[in-house]
Amino acid sequence: MTDSFAINKARWDEVVEIHARSPFYRVAQFLAGEDVRYPIEQAEVGPVTGKRVVHLQCHFGLDTLCLARQGAIATGLDFAPSAIAKARDLSRRSGLPARFVEGNVYDAPQLIPERFDLVYVTWGAICWLPDIAGWARVVAQMLAPGGYLYLLEAHPFALALDQAATEAPILPAFDYFQGAAPLVFTEDGTYADLKAEIRHRESHEWNHPLSSILNALGAAGLVLDWLHEHDSLAWPLFKCLEEGPDRMFRMPAGRPRLPLSFSLKAIRPLV
Repeated sequence: MTDSFAINKARWDEVVEIHARSPFYRVAQFLAGEDVRYPIEQAEVGPVTGKRVVHLQCHFGLDTLCLARQGAIATGLDFAPSAIAKARDLSRRSGLPARFVEGNVYDAPQLIPERFDLVYVTWGAICWLPDIAGWARVVAQMLAPGGYLYLLEAHPFALALDQAATEAPILPAFDYFQGAAPLVFTEDGTYADLKAEIRHRESHEWNHPLSSILNALGAAGLVLDWLHEHDSLAWPLFKCLEEGPDRMFRMPAGRPRLPLSFSLKAIRPLV
């Protein structure tokens, strides 16, 4: 697992500047005052004014800073040094106060000892983690009594599928019930810039079944408030997906609608 983290960290450290330049992340719009989060999380998270929020695996901090702009007392954590440096730069340039901490998410309770009203985790975060039960314990430790986790992720059912070409069928390609060994990918470019030249092309990922996620949160002492499944996703996982005016990708007309993402709220009880 140490090797997997090192491999992933090298790739994520490299792509920060590529992502910050890409139109996908809308940095210019953010600096102009826009909330660049997607409509799902804007609607589901709701008001955060005065809330203590920690954004785990924050990349270069855009969502963290959007939460700060909405009035949150925001902290972001990421394991890539260049991501934290970029997040601090964007905080300075935008005039939005937020704290950014460099470190592995499994070390978060030691790196950030205070407790929060909201743990915020969205879009392509938990697929990089080998131990979902350990992650759930981290989340529970980070929450103050009465605080809650907001998780918005690609649906594990969709992540078990693949499509070779736009008109090709979408078929099972990966184990839904993945074991401890990572899925190893070697890819040019990134989802934000398919033509980018990248030296660290290898990445290691894990697909966690929905039952594993829910059971891990329950075992960590959190109580599920709600679970939503969505027919849209923030990136084109399959070649046939079409982008809508809300920047979300969906199945085209004539193809069955699939669960492409899910979100949940899980609360740490008061007692």
